[in-house]
Amino acid sequence: MSPPARRTDPLRHLCRADPVMRRLIRDVGPFLLKARARRSPFESLARAIAYQQLHDQAAESILKRFCSLFPGRRFPRPEQILAADPEAIRRAGFSRAKVAALRDLAEKVLDGTVPTGRMVRALDDEAIIERLIVVRGIGRWTAEMLLIFQLGRPDVLPVDDFGLRNGFRIAYGLPSMPTPKDVLRYGERWKPYRTAAAWYLWRAADRGSGKAKIITL
Repeated sequence: MSPPARRTDPLRHLCRADPVMRRLIRDVGPFLLKARARRSPFESLARAIAYQQLHDQAAESILKRFCSLFPGRRFPRPEQILAADPEAIRRAGFSRAKVAALRDLAEKVLDGTVPTGRMVRALDDEAIIERLIVVRGIGRWTAEMLLIFQLGRPDVLPVDDFGLRNGFRIAYGLPSMPTPKDVLRYGERWKPYRTAAAWYLWRAADRGSGKAKIITL
């Protein structure tokens, strides 16, 4: 078995493969992405559902009220969500569509469609995406965010993400927004470390808008 890759390997590769990425890495600094491995795929996806179309503060307030429905646990188990009164979850702040998505997620965790944290480590990226997007309210973007921020997968390029494509536009001095296909095609040179490239493109977007936020799931 090969020894694990060193932390600097992604940056070396990106700097060799792409002079623009090399300048961006120099300007932004160290690669600071930290995967949140302590969360199960179920919890990460449930949180992602809560965050859809909401600002962070509003979503966190809803999640706090939601979790208070299940005393004694940091986060509820799938079977607890299915046993709970849907109207109680609604009163915590979830829309009817989000309650339905939460319940569908819980059902698909229990029937094995959504893999557990242990199972997910044996699956490749596309296999994980295929199993997650059958859940109501979970699309490819959400699945890719889980791959990056929960599982720490090294070669994910979420080209449907507006912020990433805006960062690409800024970093590469483009007059208009690139299409997902444009970024995917250009990003071939970043393999097998496209996650690091994505992180630096998000930082380019942050710098361009004066923000300094790191996406979390």
